[in-house]
Amino acid sequence: MAAEVAGTSSESVPSDRLAARLAREMTGDVLFDRFSRGRYATDASFYQIMPAGVVVPRTMDEALRALAIARDEGVKVTPRGGGTSQCGQTVNDGLVVDLSKHLNKVLSLDLAGRTCVVEPGIVLDDLNRQLKKHGLWFPVDVSTASRATIGGMAGNNSCGGRSLRYGTMRDNTLAMEASLADGTLSRFGEVSHDLSDVGSDDSARALFRDMLDLGAREAEEIAARFPKVQRRVGGYNLDALVPRNAPNNMAHLLVGSEGTLAFTTKVELKLWPVIRNKALGVCHFGSFYEAMDAAQHLVKLKPIAVELVDRTMIALGRDIAMFKPIINAAIKGDPDAVLVVEFAEEDQADNLVRLKQLGELMGDLGFGWTNDQRKWGGVVEITEPALQSGIADFRAAGLNVMMSMKQEGKPVSFVEDCAVPLPHLADYTARLNEVFARHGTSGTMYAHASEGCLHVRPVLNLKLEKDVKAMRAIAEEAFALVREYKGSHSGEHGDGLVRSEFHETMFGERLVADFREVKQRFDPAGVLNPGKIVDAPRMDDRSLFRFKPGYRVTELKMKLDWSAYPGAGGGFQGAVEMCNNNGACRKLEGGVMCPSYRTTRDERDVTRGRANTLRLAISGQLGADALASDEMMETLKLCVSCKACRHECPTGVDMAKMKIEVLAARAASHGLTLRDRLVGYLPRYANLASRLAPLANLRNRTPLLRKLLERFAGISARRALPAFRSDVFVPPAEVVGSEGGREVVLFADTFNRIYERENLDAALRVLVAGGYRQKPGCTRASNHPSRTSNKRPWTPSFRKLESAIYGCGYNS
Repeated sequence: MAAEVAGTSSESVPSDRLAARLAREMTGDVLFDRFSRGRYATDASFYQIMPAGVVVPRTMDEALRALAIARDEGVKVTPRGGGTSQCGQTVNDGLVVDLSKHLNKVLSLDLAGRTCVVEPGIVLDDLNRQLKKHGLWFPVDVSTASRATIGGMAGNNSCGGRSLRYGTMRDNTLAMEASLADGTLSRFGEVSHDLSDVGSDDSARALFRDMLDLGAREAEEIAARFPKVQRRVGGYNLDALVPRNAPNNMAHLLVGSEGTLAFTTKVELKLWPVIRNKALGVCHFGSFYEAMDAAQHLVKLKPIAVELVDRTMIALGRDIAMFKPIINAAIKGDPDAVLVVEFAEEDQADNLVRLKQLGELMGDLGFGWTNDQRKWGGVVEITEPALQSGIADFRAAGLNVMMSMKQEGKPVSFVEDCAVPLPHLADYTARLNEVFARHGTSGTMYAHASEGCLHVRPVLNLKLEKDVKAMRAIAEEAFALVREYKGSHSGEHGDGLVRSEFHETMFGERLVADFREVKQRFDPAGVLNPGKIVDAPRMDDRSLFRFKPGYRVTELKMKLDWSAYPGAGGGFQGAVEMCNNNGACRKLEGGVMCPSYRTTRDERDVTRGRANTLRLAISGQLGADALASDEMMETLKLCVSCKACRHECPTGVDMAKMKIEVLAARAASHGLTLRDRLVGYLPRYANLASRLAPLANLRNRTPLLRKLLERFAGISARRALPAFRSDVFVPPAEVVGSEGGREVVLFADTFNRIYERENLDAALRVLVAGGYRQKPGCTRASNHPSRTSNKRPWTPSFRKLESAIYGCGYNS
């Protein structure tokens, strides 16, 4: 195993006193061991900072108590929801407070007023499932809706794909309740400029007065320097403080503040009627530039979204089984880019009219169906709800699809959500590609084209110093282009560690000083998530990276084939590192990933948490022999090897296969336990046990035997074992089915043969009814080494497959 990674020695060492106080005064989880801290050291960015500890409060009072204890101990606090931040907002070396497990309730719902109040840990999809039965939804539909929490979305000022109609998180947040770092609990909402509607005894009155005075003082500078694009989520929202002919909403200063100003306890949201009818037009273009240039014209039809998918994303999607049929149905030929234009009027007839107008407009722009590849285009109309949902899922998975490349270099997020005015979008993207080329790379692109917000990720390997330097240079040149076009260097994903250091060049020295003034007024001791928005480190400080300068994985001896991936262990390293922490495995409904997380809601039991633990272990960051340790076994204990992650994770992380390697490492290091042997060798003794079924089943009827087996084999005395039976399944001695039917082989596994033969009997009946036939001896039982009742009419390749599946040996 590799030595501990260089740079980790400077990470915070857990405070025994802090951990003891938290454990004494909280009922929620208090996690200060290295494995748990490692699981919270990353988000969906390329950063990794080991926290001092983690708490998972059961109540908001406990969360505020944790904040108070940390303040007393001089430890910084970072609130965390789904941990899906792209820019490093939710990592820090202090105390992480995970609000997602317990603080996730709808506190009130006003149907007439179309508002609701929620706890910050509620997941967007979960909220919308509860609202749907009332005909309402919260429309800030981020691509990570299955795991993004409302508190995290407010902290980030999230936007979503339909902000053209519904606006951003700021536009849909009515009020917030939050605690300042000193423990002051206040309500942030609309206030008049003279604060006549705020009580004189309100502890927040003086704070509000100072903020409104700052807004009045800096109104001209704010008007001059803040980008005039809807998608601007950089810095503090000082424009919410300037004088106007309407109340100022103080909650809008907290929105987008990334947990640096206050600790959110409640969020009041504006709700909208659900979309009942939709129509999509998939517009095809022969060049990327033409697609970007066309966006400014297509928005004139008033769609609710115009989304870009480029050639790279189309090709990657066609290699993913769940997306291939969707792409084949929606995309014709080989376009360089498509724009997905979505209409959602109340009357479907209106949507169909606009869809027709879209085709006519594309023709007027010179992009009708044609054989001329220079002006190749056209519109595929999508009105079927199932296909519309499939396209939406593909777009939502865009970030992860881009990360599915099985190579050392990956698309890296750092300039990926810049926003420029629509008339400049085509020129900006063309010049950005020139920047990439100058630095020896290319980028993957997709966009909220209706908003001029481009999701672009240059392909880089951040384990290499030269690529880190290229990243820095690309960032500086890209942000200069954004300033030239009067755009925003952050149009959706916030500041975090990636962009905060660039605020002075974006907003100017005076406004950055104002940002610092706001931070100082709210949080003078710097307790709340410091290093974000103001006083940030350099974005290319490699000591903060997931792959630090000393990151390495020594050669590992693996049991399975990982050759499709790069890195040590025949590619095992690369397979583990495919997890980009985007958290699709944290979804609570839809599909089946990840069943153990859905039960426990613990980061330890989600595929992402397990993959992070494996990466830290094989790179030496969790100590010697971590791969075979007790803590690693605890991490994988509840993985049921269902393979859901392999099929539903957009980057294909196969935790069931990885668990086999961990079990092999454990066996090699510690040997097999009695329990391992009883379970693993069941096929070897199952036939004998079935002949002695009454004796073998005696354990279930004898309390003493139950206790002995629990003590020596770790099999719970409270649980009955499957009962052996003497009438085991035996393959038929004659042909089953008609002579003319197609021949089949029935694989008879140990459990069904020995315990539940009815399943195999029923399977044979179904096969016969379906017109199949089975020759004598062609039922393959997996009870190695006994093969006396099963002839083996197999080809060598079939026997190799048999060996791979059952581990029962192969002889030619």
